[in-house]
Amino acid sequence: MRVVKKSFIYALLAVLVVTQIYPLFWLLTYSLKTNEEILGGSFFALPDVPQWQNYKEAYESGSYLQYLSNSVFVTSITMVCVILLSSMTAYAITRFRWRYGSIVMLVFLVGMMIPMQATLLPLMVMFKNIKILNTHLSLILPYIAFQTPIAVFILSGFMRSIPHEIEESAYMDGASIYRIYRSIILPISLPPVMTVCILTFINIWNEYILAATFISSERLKTLPFGIYTFVSQFSVNYGNIGAYLVMGALPVIIIYFVLSERITKGMVAGAVKG
Repeated sequence: MRVVKKSFIYALLAVLVVTQIYPLFWLLTYSLKTNEEILGGSFFALPDVPQWQNYKEAYESGSYLQYLSNSVFVTSITMVCVILLSSMTAYAITRFRWRYGSIVMLVFLVGMMIPMQATLLPLMVMFKNIKILNTHLSLILPYIAFQTPIAVFILSGFMRSIPHEIEESAYMDGASIYRIYRSIILPISLPPVMTVCILTFINIWNEYILAATFISSERLKTLPFGIYTFVSQFSVNYGNIGAYLVMGALPVIIIYFVLSERITKGMVAGAVKG
């Protein structure tokens, strides 16, 4: 009976591995094919001759560096702001004794349920009125708003487990609230902070809906827009699109696999200790 259970678990894990890894493998083979191979019906076949020039053309013709720098800028600013705001909010909710702490936490939980698509029209009108439409700020502000609730949820779950005696001893030594937050609470909360960083990066890096709605200038566009370089009125270069998608997804894949253990530790810490 135990052997049957183990076999079933291994089979289930094998199916999960295949379903998660195969799309990446398919995208890699797709990026090395010619248009004739892609459109010829050989959907699952390997390329006859790998077309490595697809990557060169995607890099040169797709404005890869320009769009990459825009994505890095927007993502970096968003991550810093989300970490600062969510950690300070979680600190205030979980470590201070005040009447409205649970209500504030409820507001952030409700914020996690608001769909991004429902805010596009009011945000566009608002940004147009304050004249920040078609700027990176019109992306950074909504990104911060949508990523902060889940970050507060994760960090507050962890901060509740920190003993109050640590803060009390620091306070007795003359440390201010800001000093306690900066020198004690934030370093202790590093595992969930790393989790928030990685999840924020993954969610924002390939975001398209807000970027397509609020950004129209070519010099401000982010990485997902590069695929349209290879789409013209009469033809589509599918191999170059595949290569560009691989190049765009590579930073996310590398960061996730390198830091995946930190994601798990941070989530477990927040769930168990909270």
